[in-house]
Amino acid sequence: MIELDNQTELGVDIDALEKIASELTNAPIELIITDNETIRELNAQYRDKDKPTDVLSFPIEQVIPGMPLGSIVISEPYVIEKAVEFGHKPDDELALLFIHGLLHLLGYDHEIDNGEMRAKEEALIEQFALPKSLIVRTTIE
Repeated sequence: MIELDNQTELGVDIDALEKIASELTNAPIELIITDNETIRELNAQYRDKDKPTDVLSFPIEQVIPGMPLGSIVISEPYVIEKAVEFGHKPDDELALLFIHGLLHLLGYDHEIDNGEMRAKEEALIEQFALPKSLIVRTTIE
């Protein structure tokens, strides 16, 4: 179950995101869609990076049955910008970022693993027939 806090005007296909989430977990997830200023503040406070970013994940450290797995925060301006840049729908971009954030909540970390997170992202992107732009972006970082 996704608890949505949409602080923007972005339309969210919650059913599509629920289908993705259900492939990976039964735990509730908080999803916050916000602006660049809010995500910049969170990025500065929690990651010491004083700039906006696309997606942040905040896992809850102690997993308790019925409690949320954690929170995913996504930048609405980033969703729109990348959807235009890569020529796909904002719903698709949101799903791509949701997958990325959810995998981080589940403990994946592309900065230190041996490609496991990227492989899992690629499999989910294929399974849900999403654009491959996230795969292209993350392999050239």
